[in-house]
Amino acid sequence: MMKHMKQLTLVLGLCIASLAGFSQSSNAINGQWLNPEKDGKVEIYESSGKYYGKLVWMKDPYEADGKTPRKDTKNKDAKLRERSIMNLVILTGFKFEKGKWVDGEVYDPKSGKTYSSIMTLKGDKLELRGYIGTPLLGRTAIFTRP
Repeated sequence: MMKHMKQLTLVLGLCIASLAGFSQSSNAINGQWLNPEKDGKVEIYESSGKYYGKLVWMKDPYEADGKTPRKDTKNKDAKLRERSIMNLVILTGFKFEKGKWVDGEVYDPKSGKTYSSIMTLKGDKLELRGYIGTPLLGRTAIFTRP
């Protein structure tokens, strides 16, 4: 009987510890992240249980004239080509499941393309995998804290 109580206590303790870690880790990606090239910074935030990211800093926020804010000129939708890239939401609709942020999309203003995406936090690095169809055929970008 005592042996079973010890096992039950151990199992319950592990469950409680994993639940505490689970609730904390879902927001672990919140905050600012530098892209791999270090020329853009994304602020990730949670809204209504999903995670989003907007571009809050760019190394070169202006066109060659030094005055005109850079626009989303490569967007497939001609109506969106006049919007500013600064503060553009480029990560959309991620949900936290089993230690990963899944079912989201990443928009790349450099190419004007949108990709399905998953994000995984590994220590102080955020791995963002963009793909078409299956994650196996995608590309991973490593974001770091500033």
